[in-house]
Amino acid sequence: MPLLSILDLAFVPEGATPGDALRNALDLARHAEKWGYHRFWLAEHHNMPGIASAATAVAIGFVAGGTSRIRVGSGGIMLPNHSPIVIAEQFGTLESLYPGRIDLGLGRAPGTDQRTVLALRRTPGSAERFPEDVRELQEFFEPARAGQAVQAVPGSGLRVPLWILGSSLYGAQLAAMMGLPYAFASHFAPGALLPALSAYRIGFKPSKQLARPCAAAGINVVAAKTDGEARRLFTSAQQQFTNLVRGRPGRLRPPIDDIERYWTPAEKAHASSMLTYSFVGSPETVRSGLKIFFAETEVDEVFVVSAIYEHAARLRSYEILAGLL
Repeated sequence: MPLLSILDLAFVPEGATPGDALRNALDLARHAEKWGYHRFWLAEHHNMPGIASAATAVAIGFVAGGTSRIRVGSGGIMLPNHSPIVIAEQFGTLESLYPGRIDLGLGRAPGTDQRTVLALRRTPGSAERFPEDVRELQEFFEPARAGQAVQAVPGSGLRVPLWILGSSLYGAQLAAMMGLPYAFASHFAPGALLPALSAYRIGFKPSKQLARPCAAAGINVVAAKTDGEARRLFTSAQQQFTNLVRGRPGRLRPPIDDIERYWTPAEKAHASSMLTYSFVGSPETVRSGLKIFFAETEVDEVFVVSAIYEHAARLRSYEILAGLL
């Protein structure tokens, strides 16, 4: 059975504030720790009114400081937005404060729109340097050498586990070549999941960090007492993805009774394609869907996203899932 973890995007519901979203993230992490979830990751997104985790390292520190056992990390840090030494210092600080509990997942995409890319001071070639930036980051976590002119403090000598994140064959091949664990973003970009997992496993080369392939996948789960209740809760995510298709991202909307009146047929097709790996329904419905998914992918771990408007319903969904697995 795969390990069960959470990817929380610190969703900001309509009528709430980013502060509310971050406090809800901590509350969810505390419950997840009690229910036996393995990791709790937050992701870097910018200029997204519905996501409160832009300052990802700060949010990770908030969650790690309010929990005691669960691993906390990034799913991910968009490395081309930053210099490797700054990320080494940030995550070296986190590892120093919460030893043995910090993960550093790394992505190549900007995590935002093109205008915000310019505001982040990214250069056109930033993403092309991703492999070199990952290697530089690894070096900053190695023990400092005699006479080393530039060190990450904290950071040097700390074994913060690195992950490569992706939604294409590129990330899978890079993770395999570098001998790092790999997480595929199938919760919103499902198309290349199976080919990417295959490429990763076939091409994997052992490293100091990892002796054998370790593959994870993102999924959406909305679990409730009945199929009908879960499908209604899921309309918040469906509205969210429809708004992304429209180019108008916003805060997480309340569930509605008839999603067909919200989207056009073209929007439905696009949004539903992005949400392919969504498991929505009663405990038995979710269990049967996940059984098929696990058999098809043979992943070592799943990262669960649950874009549910009401915090209490979101907690209940994660509690149901933990009970199933």
